[in-house]
Parts: sequence; C-alpha cells; structure tokens
Amino acid sequence: MKTNNEKGRTYVIIVGIYLVLKTVINMVIGGGFDLGGIIFAVVAALAMFSGLQYLNIAVAALVAFTVVRNMPYNLTHLPSTAIYLVEAVIDAGAVVLLLVQNDVKAHFTNKWNELSELFKK
Repeated sequence: MKTNNEKGRTYVIIVGIYLVLKTVINMVIGGGFDLGGIIFAVVAALAMFSGLQYLNIAVAALVAFTVVRNMPYNLTHLPSTAIYLVEAVIDAGAVVLLLVQNDVKAHFTNKWNELSELFKK
C-alpha cells in the first residue's frame, strides 16, 4: 500500500485499532452486539489506511458527531457514565490528531483517481 508518510500512517493505524477496540469494549460494557458499530470501525480503519484525500476529515467528523450526540446523556447520568466521558476525551484527541497533525495530514494525500495505483508496490 502506497503511503506518503510512514509516521502518519502509523498514527492512523493506532486510531483505527482504537476505533475497533472501543467498539468491542462498548459491546462488553453495554451487554449487546453492535454489528453496525463493528462494521463502521473496521471500514473506517481500512479506509484511513488507504490515505485517500479527505477520509481523515470524514472519519473525524463522524467520531466528533458521535461524541456530541452522546455528551448530554453521558453528562446527565454521571457517575455511571464516567467511562464514556473518558472515551469522549480520547475520541476528541483522535479527531484533533486526524485533522491537525502534519504527518497524518501528509498521509492523506493519495488521489481518488489513482486508487488502483495504491495497491501496487
């Protein structure tokens, strides 16, 4: 897989693994299987690995939306939702990393019209 920045791709892999682990942990804590959550996390991780332009913004926006959507409930049901507030802080860090960190931004410079070339060595 072609990348324009190895360090940026490493950060993206860490964020992708975090998204998958977070979903699994939430299923264990919540006590139910979340197929949609697992699918989103895996697809987001794989998509970000590609380094295609603007995917960092799309994933960051979806993660940020999830944090904002769940924040009122998490704040009004403390202390039982304290772990979700910690998760929200980590999510916010992931969003900032995807949008601001220079190595990560350099990773997301692959052009969509060159998609078939990304998988060549």
